Amino acid sequence: MPILLLIFIIVPLAEIAVFIKVGEAIGLGPTIAIVIITAIVGTALLRSQGFAALARAQDTLAEGRIPVDSVIDAVSLLTAGAFLLTPGMITDTLGFLLFIPAFRHGLAKLLMKKMASSANIDVNVFTSTTIGSTGPGPKPDSPQSQPRGNRPGNDGGPIIDAEFEPLDDPKDRDRT
Repeated sequence: MPILLLIFIIVPLAEIAVFIKVGEAIGLGPTIAIVIITAIVGTALLRSQGFAALARAQDTLAEGRIPVDSVIDAVSLLTAGAFLLTPGMITDTLGFLLFIPAFRHGLAKLLMKKMASSANIDVNVFTSTTIGSTGPGPKPDSPQSQPRGNRPGNDGGPIIDAEFEPLDDPKDRDRT
């Protein structure tokens, strides 16, 4: 079963269970009031922190740097806003946690580490004196690993590095 389908089934069921337990403990009116208050407070926090993140991004751009932290903050705040506007106490808790800078930066580092470890990254380094590879690429003595100017048959034109997969089986050619 796809993960999104599980999320769309499990999260609402968990939210309903929490609503029932909280409603039993404090009553229907206070439970509904909590949901409304968290939406109002969340919207106010989203507005103030969103403008602050935008100002930081503009300052970073003015300094000539790429606003990576501001983009992470903006995505986190957008997610927090979506969580807070979704009725539910579990999603409200997650939304409020994303308003805490230390939490969202820690979560961003964790997600970046996870993405980097699951990515298939191949980096080849070519210079006029050294050739090295940090991934599954061409062997150091192969023509593909040599700097462009030293490759056999290089007339100075563009070199296109590509991978291909044959569409037909060579055995079938012999039969036709």
